[in-house]
Formats: sequence, structure tokens, C-alpha cells
Amino acid sequence: MRVAVIDLGKTNAKLAWVDTCAAVELAVRTMPSPVLGGPPYPHLDTVALETFIVDALREGGPVEAITVTTHGATVALLDSEGELALPVLDYEHTGPDTLADAYDAARSPFERTGSPRLPGGLNVGAQLFWQRHAFPDAFARVRTVLTWPQYWVFRLCGERVNDPSSLGAHTDLHEPATGGPSSLVEQQGWTALMPPVGRSGERLGTLGARMVERTGLAGTTAVHVGIHDSNASLVPHLLTRPEPFSVVSTGTWVIAMVVGGEPVALDETRDTLVNVDAFGRPVPSARFMGGREYALLTGRRGEASLRSSTPASTDLLSRLADASAWLLPATVPGTGPFPDDVAEWTVERSGLDERFGAGAVDSVIAGYLAGMTLIGMGLAGAAGETVVEGPFAQNENYLQALAAGTGRALLLSSSRTGTSIGAAMLIGSPAAPLQTRTLDAEPELAAAWRRYLGGWHDAVAARREHSVRVEQGPDP
Repeated sequence: MRVAVIDLGKTNAKLAWVDTCAAVELAVRTMPSPVLGGPPYPHLDTVALETFIVDALREGGPVEAITVTTHGATVALLDSEGELALPVLDYEHTGPDTLADAYDAARSPFERTGSPRLPGGLNVGAQLFWQRHAFPDAFARVRTVLTWPQYWVFRLCGERVNDPSSLGAHTDLHEPATGGPSSLVEQQGWTALMPPVGRSGERLGTLGARMVERTGLAGTTAVHVGIHDSNASLVPHLLTRPEPFSVVSTGTWVIAMVVGGEPVALDETRDTLVNVDAFGRPVPSARFMGGREYALLTGRRGEASLRSSTPASTDLLSRLADASAWLLPATVPGTGPFPDDVAEWTVERSGLDERFGAGAVDSVIAGYLAGMTLIGMGLAGAAGETVVEGPFAQNENYLQALAAGTGRALLLSSSRTGTSIGAAMLIGSPAAPLQTRTLDAEPELAAAWRRYLGGWHDAVAARREHSVRVEQGPDP
């Protein structure tokens, strides 16, 4: 079966054509995800996205089905005519923070939702709370709240449903244990705005007449319920891999999702959460904004930039460890396991390569990113083999450090986008499992990475302990 997957990430929008029988992407088209500055606030450019989607579908030729996978923390607010009552808020906008105290008093507890309290609009409940207060007339016209994948499903076929995976992505609107809405939804009077919840991957309808005309695709083209992107990347492994295992989904966010791992008490202050998989089941997870941090730290953007790292040597890592050359968290504050910490280079970054050798800066950055991933995996109870998918599966330093830090098998997904195959597999089961390869780890290099990461971890712990002591003041 040939399936078109609309894959809208925070950094890049993609359209991938997937052969579900072989579980491979036949072609991928991309563009940067457009954000408009306002008014009335920074918002996603739905017109540009729809133009991209329509053009790609028209040029890509016939498909049997279309589905959608997108980033989370985003909803579309529709009026009675099916048009946007308000622009689609960019979740990085800080407007919702102006009502933080009031929202904190209203939101449902973490123990029920598995949704940590996050800044800006990263909690959809905070978005809605702020929009209702800041734009009361426009919000009064809202008749439907659609998760981001399902907005595009609606644009394709006219049907209004939500998907459990997007509702379960730190929205504050969903209770994973029951599969129903949180108390916040009823308390705020939003129950009537929430459409039925469909099953990710189920056939919802066919391409609407307007889209048939614009894309040139057949009116019999099926449209399926979409899915949150990180949970799409989990699908192939849920279908084919024995528990326990962990999937590290990489992109703008690095998200570690643990299936069948060790029982842990999640800590909402450290950006752990309960995701909801394609089948409605809770998945302990942890995350940080690793892709954004990589771009900020290196000035490199795009998948090709990840392949440019100079491979670390055992000698280089030893010299860096001996000099206590670390990058301490957090490059993007407000998220991840150290949301209140500010990034610190323990040695001067400029001249690092000259002092220690080519690739020193890349190695320190890779160690930081791997260390952050490992801490998140530990917080979520990771066990068993680890699968890395998405852009970071091309970064040799990151992969070698991560494999050394876990001490377990590390597999690399063959998927370019990391999410498209999973979304397509919910529609048509492959004849063969998703292709992966096991990372080849050299024992001496692995030992050097473990020593380096151990020093990094000790430095992180020491700084945090010092911070706590300073905040508490000296002992009497």
C-alpha cells in the first residue's frame, strides 16, 4: 500500500510517501515550519502549510490513503463554520505565563494526568485558559478544539475527531489511566468543545471534493485518524519488538519513551511525563529540547549537519575528561531534567579544538546531549535495548556516547523522518519489520565515553548540590 504521510514537526514540515508492505519511505519532501509573528500572537502559518501539503500531494501522484502525524502542544480552535476562530498558537509564546498562578490553581494534578507543568503554551490547557481570558469574543465563537493532527484530517475529509496520543502529550486535558478527559475540561466548561476520540490509524472517511480538485487525487483516497509524532515513532517497535525496550525519538525534541521498563515514580519538575501510545496505553517518558539545543550550540541546521561531527578518539576523550571539560545544563532552560539551570562551559569554548585536538567541541556537545538523554531515560525507568530514530541517528559521537552510557544494545532506525513509517504502519502492516542496524561499539572507545560521561554526571550533581545549599543558606 502506498500511503502519504503529512508529518508536521516544530522545525520542519514534511510529506513522506511510504510503502507499507516494505516499511520504507519512497520519497520525502520538506520545508521549514512557518511561524508568523502576529497579530494577535505568534502563530503557525496554516495557509503556507496547506499550500505545501496540497502541492506535494498533487506532485506525488496517486496514493491509497493519507494520514497525519504532528508535534504536540498544539490545537486548532474552530468556529461553527469550520474556520479558525483564533490563529493556531505557537506553543513557545509566553502569553499563557501571564496567567500562570490562576492556571496552576485550576489545572488537574500530575498524578491524574501524567502531564507536567510546562512554560509558555506547552500545556494545551494553559493555552486555552489564556486565550479565553485574553480574547473573550473570539473564544466565545469556538465550537471545536481539534488536536493538531486532526485539524489537518478535518481539512482533508471534513470529519472532526481527536486522537488519544495528542491528547496525552502533556496537554493537561486527558487522564491516561481512564482514557477520559481531565477534571480541568469539565471545570472550565470545555466538554462540549471536545469532539469524540478516534483510534489513531482508523479509516475516518475519504478525501473531500475540494481537496480532490486541488490535489488531483481520487475521491476514493482514504483519510485516517492521525497521531502525535513521538508516538508514531514508537508504533513499529510496539508491533514487532519484545519488551522491555526504549525508543529515543529525536528532532526538535529528544524524547525517551520506555515500554515495559522499571517501575518509577515520575517527577513532573524534571520534564518526565506519561505519553499515550497509538493504542491508548500509558508510556513513561522523559524529554528535553535536544535538537534545538544542538542548533543553538553549533549554528548548524538540517539533517546533513549532524553527519559533520568529527569522530571522537579515546585519546581526545581522556584529555577532555582529565581537564574536566564539560558543558553543563541547560542550553534551553525551562524544559528537560534541569529546567532551572543555566548552561555553563567549564572550560573556555573558544580554542577548545586547538587545545585538545580536532573535534573537541563536537565531542563535548555530544557528551552533553547524550548525558541529558541518559538522565531522562533513567528517570523514565529505561530497560532493555535502545532504539534511536530521527536525525540524531546520524551523529556518531552522540550514538557512541549513548551506547556506552547505557551498556546495552543500541539500534538505529533506517527511517529518515522517524515518524512517517510508524504512522503508515497503523494503516497497513508491513511484510517485514522496520529495518534497524546495531551500532558497532569499540570496547576502548566505549570505556573512554563512560569515563567522560561519569565525570560529566558528577559535575552536574555537584553543581546542583551547591545550588541547593546556597538557596537554603549555611547551616546554623
